[in-house]
Amino acid sequence: MMHQISSSPFNNAVEKLASLPGIGNKTALRLVLQLLNRDPQEIEEFGKAFITLSEEIQYCNSCHNISDTTICSLCANPSRSNDIICVVENILDVIAIERTNQFQGKFHVLGGIISPMEGIGPSDIKIPELIDRININKPKEIIMALSTTMEGDATNFYIYKKIVHLDIELTTIARGVGIGDEIEYTDELTLGRSLLNRIPFKNTLALK
Repeated sequence: MMHQISSSPFNNAVEKLASLPGIGNKTALRLVLQLLNRDPQEIEEFGKAFITLSEEIQYCNSCHNISDTTICSLCANPSRSNDIICVVENILDVIAIERTNQFQGKFHVLGGIISPMEGIGPSDIKIPELIDRININKPKEIIMALSTTMEGDATNFYIYKKIVHLDIELTTIARGVGIGDEIEYTDELTLGRSLLNRIPFKNTLALK
């Protein structure tokens, strides 16, 4: 352990923070020390915020985005088109695409991508829900906006095989997003152009 403080509550708090992605023991130690410098009521409110998050968080029944209600504000917005569904890996991707102001359709959050190495198959993410949604709502276009990685490409291809027989245009964001890049880390201008310049998915198959 990086810290040697003889306080179980302190060490436990450090360990919990250090378990988060991107936060090591040293950063967790500094954060806990910062919290201890705050008013006890502030610390209590800090803790309650996460308890409330755990108890009250909901996910949209349609797109699986985080929501305060059964249907999120994006899906409930009448000005957004039901004819286009943009398929993304996670909620951070929704945020990234929304920041571009270049998309006015609906989203579908898979909650991951197919990764045999990690034991993640199609049924472990929201692919069956996507197929059901497509069959029920019959959108005109599906935009595949997954990370340009091997796993992202495999997920694209799996979904393509599931809906290729339907009269739906399947597109993918243009390769302005570099190979191996994750959507959430792509700058807004590049991501916006990639959305506007999306290409038919079957064209990408010819390049492989």
